[in-house]
Amino acid sequence: MTSIVVLGSTNMDLVAYVPRAPALGETVTGRSFRTIPGGKGANQAVAAARAGAEVAMIGAVGADDFGARLRATLEHCAVDTDLLRTAEGSSGTAHIVVDDEGGNAIVVVPGANGTVTSLSHGDEALIGTADTLLLQLELPLPVVVEGAVTARRLGVRTILTPAPAQPLPPELLAATDLLVPNEHEAAALTGLADPRAAARALLRFVPEVVITLGAAGGLYAARDAEPVTVPAPRVRAVDTTAAGDTFVGALAVALGEGRPAPEALAWAQAAAALSVQRQGASTSMPYRVEIEAAFLSPDTLEADSA
Repeated sequence: MTSIVVLGSTNMDLVAYVPRAPALGETVTGRSFRTIPGGKGANQAVAAARAGAEVAMIGAVGADDFGARLRATLEHCAVDTDLLRTAEGSSGTAHIVVDDEGGNAIVVVPGANGTVTSLSHGDEALIGTADTLLLQLELPLPVVVEGAVTARRLGVRTILTPAPAQPLPPELLAATDLLVPNEHEAAALTGLADPRAAARALLRFVPEVVITLGAAGGLYAARDAEPVTVPAPRVRAVDTTAAGDTFVGALAVALGEGRPAPEALAWAQAAAALSVQRQGASTSMPYRVEIEAAFLSPDTLEADSA
């Protein structure tokens, strides 16, 4: 069993389901509303745990009802929360609109996540026990950099999801082993719309890149190999929220177990394809037995979703 530590955010997702997203200044009538535990860090932790890893979470929740529910959800999913802090004030929230095509628009309010500005000694020790550290950009940037540098010093593989997109400091890139942007984030980082060109540009700073391409699959590129595009199964998306986090969590597990990169991408694509057929973030994430079945029989997955 591979060991993964996640340094990242926890949010309560406040999700409104609508026929279509409102334009600026417009009001639309929604069909339903749900509160669902999420946050990019917590999502990746749950995804990795359900995919078969031993997972621990570093971050913070608020001293409110949302915080208690977020912690309980992680623990229910077998994520170690011993170093998940409780901060005064409110938990982070994500305000999400999901349309009938499965697309979404999201506003994130950091809340307690903004209090995680540095690592404790215990955090560093926990990172040192892991095979992989997962990072995103919903915590303050200095602690993300500190986490990556600490992992590099301790010989722990680092996987960074550069979202929300923002300029990345050189010391963070220097401590990143695998960068996993989506195609829009890759374009924002490089100024290049073509994913292959963006991947080549990013390889100047990191040794490996995976660019997720939505329904088109994913592109893997490394300094010592030809780029490989791995297609995604064709499924009908109900809700794409956290599909990228599901992919990253499953990818980290597959790579940690020693699968070759193209196979690891295909395995993670199967996990993401399952997640988009269900509503919610953490609630949509598949278990290992489901991922294995979809990976071994992708035609069945496609047929079941038709």
